[in-house]
Amino acid sequence: MILENKKILIMGIRNKWSIAWGAAKSAAQQGATVLFAYHPSEKKEKILELIQEIPNAKAYECDVATDESIQNLFQNIKKDYGTIDGILHSIAHANTEDLRNDFILTSREGFSHANDISSYSFVAVARYAKEVLNPNASLVSLTYYGSTKVLEGYNVMGIAKAALEASVRYLADNLGKESIRVNAVSAGPIKTLSAKGIKDFGKILDVVEEKAPLKRNVTIEEVGNVVSFLLSDMASSITGQIIYADNGYNIMGI
Repeated sequence: MILENKKILIMGIRNKWSIAWGAAKSAAQQGATVLFAYHPSEKKEKILELIQEIPNAKAYECDVATDESIQNLFQNIKKDYGTIDGILHSIAHANTEDLRNDFILTSREGFSHANDISSYSFVAVARYAKEVLNPNASLVSLTYYGSTKVLEGYNVMGIAKAALEASVRYLADNLGKESIRVNAVSAGPIKTLSAKGIKDFGKILDVVEEKAPLKRNVTIEEVGNVVSFLLSDMASSITGQIIYADNGYNIMGI
């Protein structure tokens, strides 16, 4: 088991269809003690019921829109567990109107909000997590193909993911001297709650199934396994990278 004796924090858990849940299940199967962070708007009872499937799991509230909430999260984790070995940042949000309207109509507030929650929060998490990260710890975030290509309906989220990917590289440089690795997984499209906000999302799934070399869409379990690999010591030489888990779709032209 590649994560045996490691403590892994999964940030952004919402339901059993989320990539975060796929990663949590994979981490647990690989021997990790799994901790969770969820937004205060989520029903605590729902989250606690969900994580019962993971042995010895514990959940904490955290609103990444505020530094105070992020700081409190890691203070509580330090009190309960001392240190941890890895974090998955599975958090993104944009206003619905900024996904449904043309990108040029994105409001100043909407642009700021999408980048704050989807990109800057990873920087803030890395900063406050430093005091509880063990040597050789690993940070992973989730991104998407829309960061480098124009996808109808992705709009401001594409800009936010591009900023996230650049942040991965700069954080990798900053934290490398402390033997902390930073990477992101660019997952293929998956039917998550967040994906429902993208116009005609079903058509994207159809195109990927037709064009991807493996002729199918990726699952949360498959993406979770890639996350587990990056969180493990088996990926000890990998940092600052965007790893695609999309059945090869990103290599295709027309």
